[in-house]
Amino acid sequence: MDIKSFIDSTYLKTAAQAGLDENQNQEVLKTFVNEAIQEGFKLIMIRPEMVSLARKIVLDTSAKLLIGTVIDFPSGNSTIETKLNEASQAITEGADELDFVCNYEAFINGEIDLVKSEILKGTQLALANNKIIKWIIEVAALTDQQIIQLSALIKNVVLTHFSEADYNAVFVKSSTGFYKTANNEPNGATIQSIIMMLENASPLPVKAAGGVRTYEDAVAMIQLGVKRIGTSSAKEIVHRRHNQNEY
Repeated sequence: MDIKSFIDSTYLKTAAQAGLDENQNQEVLKTFVNEAIQEGFKLIMIRPEMVSLARKIVLDTSAKLLIGTVIDFPSGNSTIETKLNEASQAITEGADELDFVCNYEAFINGEIDLVKSEILKGTQLALANNKIIKWIIEVAALTDQQIIQLSALIKNVVLTHFSEADYNAVFVKSSTGFYKTANNEPNGATIQSIIMMLENASPLPVKAAGGVRTYEDAVAMIQLGVKRIGTSSAKEIVHRRHNQNEY
């Protein structure tokens, strides 16, 4: 299994979250990008303010590494216009893929038309610029029924407004990995949540993110049917595979 083709190698910490100043965090980002190039990863996932720096490194090294970024991260409750402006800026600065945080709070509150509108407009923007888009639904904030309903809502908006040729470019993604849960409950992808997403988002692809830290975790998600895995443990996952192959 070419597990690298499934992995979005992720670094989404702010300087404050990493316990660093801004310059130090930029140095961490540079190391992260260069390691991703050396490892032959397909894509990195970083914050929007880091996209231009990452793009410069990729251009300077003539690497094939793709750059993904997050939009309205991690809360997802900004206006549609704010999300579109942030996404447009990221595209201008060199992002290849856009992971939007869906306004799951609006969905929980019954503001369904608002959610449908942002799914439609965000997807239109991404596809018009030949970008892959992923909608993060934040499964840890939702009940099982809400996971099912929101996955189906995204699917239905895409199937209603876009052609079959576009489906593979619009993902439903589990989590930001930054949601604060009570009692140390999982804040990211679980087997149960991913199964519900796969059953209700199809034919749209699903990305598992949050809590995928080991080779075994990654293989389990791939065997369920996910097409992408977002993880900050990409290097460890890949090297675990290599170690297995040596024995």
